[in-house]
Amino acid sequence: MSTRASPPPQHQNALGDISVRYASVLLRAAAAEGVNIEQLISDFRLSTETLTSPVARISIPRYMRLGHAAIAQTGNRALGLRMGALTRPVDTGIAGLAGQCAPTVGAALSTLVRYSTLSSQNSRGAPSVRPRDRQVLFYSIRPYNAFNYFVVDSVLAAWTQFVRTITNRYEVLERVTIEYPSTGQDDLFESWFRCPVHFGAEENSITLKPEPWAQASLNAQPAMHEQLVEICERELQQIRRGWTTADRVRHLLPPLFRGESPGLDIVATKLGVAPWTLQRQLSAEGTRFRELVDDTRKQLATEYIRETDTSLAEIAWLLGFANPAAFHKAYKRWFEISPGEHRQQLRSDSQISVASSQPSSSSNSSN
Repeated sequence: MSTRASPPPQHQNALGDISVRYASVLLRAAAAEGVNIEQLISDFRLSTETLTSPVARISIPRYMRLGHAAIAQTGNRALGLRMGALTRPVDTGIAGLAGQCAPTVGAALSTLVRYSTLSSQNSRGAPSVRPRDRQVLFYSIRPYNAFNYFVVDSVLAAWTQFVRTITNRYEVLERVTIEYPSTGQDDLFESWFRCPVHFGAEENSITLKPEPWAQASLNAQPAMHEQLVEICERELQQIRRGWTTADRVRHLLPPLFRGESPGLDIVATKLGVAPWTLQRQLSAEGTRFRELVDDTRKQLATEYIRETDTSLAEIAWLLGFANPAAFHKAYKRWFEISPGEHRQQLRSDSQISVASSQPSSSSNSSN
């Protein structure tokens, strides 16, 4: 009997996925930096059909590896800023089109954020807006490393570019906050955003100046905005239609892990129901809260091990285990193999697969 681990295949990457439109922006930025993007497209198996599809998505880990590869080739650690500068409202899909014809900039950003799920879903969370503070916030994607700095940069820069596009104003921000620590490019970031940029902050955000926030969009068109918002709302409801209570719990859990295991009462509060009501609803569906926590951790763990280079200690924290040893014990229980051994096994299998797909030296010489 084989002892090789065989986690069940998932139809959707548990860590999330993103529209290929964002990959296209990334490639556009790399091309602007002089990179031969055809090689990147080939290396990451991004066919023309995929890149031009209105519905195609790629996994978050694959997108991050693509960004890392592009940064390595360009030598530009701030490639995310270039991506933001090259992002058009249409690149954010129908949400961007609906946003740009909203009555005010504040309403435009709120529209863009509300319907961001239509083009991007991430297990870490979702962006949000604080209208009273004129802030737009991007969720935490800690722990930070060379693979994901550009994600924060590109999102905050794209929001800024969106505002600049619909106002025809350049200096629109009051301040920017970024969670990850300074990488020594503070002057570059402040020059691009045209405002103070605070690294090592508690959240990722842009704060608009009062006047731009309240300004009418240059593309304001009430009737079109209403029509496009209706389409966005239908698509959003279509995504959520048919969700069971268990589905909603699974959706809420990943951002709540981060160093601790969320209790049923916390999840119930976020769902707007009493804890006993949530227990009853889950029981009626044939499951229990602790089973959902365990299953969600198991699914995320396999994706982190297979798709990322995140350390085992960081994965343990991301999944809410008290320490790496607890994560190691759970992984052995799930798959009868340690996470470190499984990662090594998967990489070995991948190398064998790549080698077997290469033409042999004898076949080369015969040609």
